[in-house]
Amino acid sequence: MMDKHYMNIAIELARVTQGQTTPNPVVGSVIVKNNQIVGMGAHLKAGEEHAERHALKMAGDKAKGATMYVTLEPCSHYGRTSPCADAVIEAGIKKVVVASLDLNPRVAGRGIQKLMDAGITVETGVMEKEAVKLNRVFFHYIKTKKPFVTLKTATSLDGKIATVSGESQWITGEEARLDVQHLRHTHDAILVGVNTVLLDNPSLTTRIGEGGSNPIRIVLDHQLRTPLDANIVIDKKSPTWIVTKRQTEKGKKLKLEELGVEIIEMDSDEIHISELLIMLGQREISSLLVEGGGTVNDAFLRSGDFQQVIVYLAPTIIGGKEALSSFSGLGIAKLKNTPKLNIESITTIGKDIKMILSKGD
Repeated sequence: MMDKHYMNIAIELARVTQGQTTPNPVVGSVIVKNNQIVGMGAHLKAGEEHAERHALKMAGDKAKGATMYVTLEPCSHYGRTSPCADAVIEAGIKKVVVASLDLNPRVAGRGIQKLMDAGITVETGVMEKEAVKLNRVFFHYIKTKKPFVTLKTATSLDGKIATVSGESQWITGEEARLDVQHLRHTHDAILVGVNTVLLDNPSLTTRIGEGGSNPIRIVLDHQLRTPLDANIVIDKKSPTWIVTKRQTEKGKKLKLEELGVEIIEMDSDEIHISELLIMLGQREISSLLVEGGGTVNDAFLRSGDFQQVIVYLAPTIIGGKEALSSFSGLGIAKLKNTPKLNIESITTIGKDIKMILSKGD
């Protein structure tokens, strides 16, 4: 029972760092001796000390003979920092309780084995389900080499994202819009289609009172129609990448590049979602928030390349067959081919409803 108590503290320490550690996982650690917590820590940012080292530093000499609780298997290799397993051994920790193993091939059981070889008692699987869920973005990225994709929509009850005249600001309330800012904070990149840029001129930044991380802004733009004076071009608040097909007319490309925009030309005349995600994975984008319109959402839907859907549902009905829908385009022809989604949570935010759904196997 106490193992779960202390591991839950470690998990909560890790949870509050989501959005800060990419491309690394979130990790929390607690050190206990004589039924008292003597050290705790979390990994705060890639390149900085890991959770175990923060906890060991706090514990000091009290770490000798103590039990360490850690949400993820301690690393055993040299990366941006030295191996945590070595530090645990040197500190004289007697027992290590691990929630989940690390799927990274550079670790994958080696950290635990190193601890056991040094005579440390190791127990695994304590609150494993909760720990795995906490790092599902990291695990997905490690396994697939592609980012974890979240499709986010804000719609009326009948699935509309704008009226027939194109009016869309605002369907959902202020509280829901603030919640979206926290979503942006926890994703490496945000993606829209060029029509969103043309119609709304968004900044695609994180605007929360206590600050927050701005995601890299990615625009799908086949013909480089992004205006030179668009907010995402001129505000310099975060890098902007424009993904386009092979360009024959180089003038607009050069002008955008001069303004600091990175132009990524795909190797085909179309932008295929699967190829796009492979490319983003190679650039260490581990999580992607898609805030596109109906056409962009449809492309991800038909490709099947998404892991999560977040819907903000406003208590209003817009109607009209010509009004814009959250998913348009070609759609899926047969029900048997539609993705099977599992409802993870339904909550009320202000006057709106937030639904989080994960894609089933």
